[in-house]
Amino acid sequence: MKKWYAVIGNPIEHSLSPLMHNTWMTSEERDAAYLPLHVLPENLEQAFEGMKLLGISGFNITIPHKETIIPLLDELDPLAEKMGAVNTVVRQGNGTYKGYNTDGLGFVKSLEDAVGKTHRDKQVLVIGAGGASRGICFALVQEGYTNITVANRTITKAQAICDELDVAAQALSLDEAEAQLAEFGIIVQTTSAGLNHSNFELPLSLENLSKTAIVADIVYNPLMTPFLAQSKEKGATVVTGLGMFIHQGALAYSYWTDVYPKAAVVEDVLLANLGGNK
Repeated sequence: MKKWYAVIGNPIEHSLSPLMHNTWMTSEERDAAYLPLHVLPENLEQAFEGMKLLGISGFNITIPHKETIIPLLDELDPLAEKMGAVNTVVRQGNGTYKGYNTDGLGFVKSLEDAVGKTHRDKQVLVIGAGGASRGICFALVQEGYTNITVANRTITKAQAICDELDVAAQALSLDEAEAQLAEFGIIVQTTSAGLNHSNFELPLSLENLSKTAIVADIVYNPLMTPFLAQSKEKGATVVTGLGMFIHQGALAYSYWTDVYPKAAVVEDVLLANLGGNK
């Protein structure tokens, strides 16, 4: 019997998840399909019930359903429970549905795919204090990074994330982070400033950036965000958001199929869609 998977969200037409997952499924000759489903917030519970009745094997979740799906699930992975958000749901053998969050771990895998695992002792600055920042901080700690700093315009939001981590983390204002920027070996940009807006402003000045720093942005469209472009000009090593997108999807795929797919299989397809190159 053909298996089927989906991504649900509002809006959903922009999602590259169907392209990515269907490419993997085709490459492995799986009798399966992955569909984009437009689900309005007020229809989430009905949509989930319908998906269950139709035998969905698993699905991804994007804005605005990552938090509101939680009460509808039977079980949560501990990391997803900590994060308070779910982006992947798996139908288990007993027919129940378990929620996971692969965003943060996907980021760490993409970072280490690009620069290796020898940087875990470096000081890490995470810019922003939203859901993406929170997930990345939890995942960094889970994977062995212990020197975490969170910087945000509202420092109390940054402090709230630090208080939840299992390591001694510090919160800074953006001005403080800007002044201390040279001290950080890894800098992660998680705010919407990575997007290609006409009235673009960097979240902080990169004047004090060390040329030995590793700078990552979680945005993958555009591939080379203004934040990364300026970091590269200063000599830093940059990591685009495409790797995070691929690895969060690969983790979800592995939860559904027990196979971790190869990033290279989808990388060129996604790059071509985004009009970029390596």
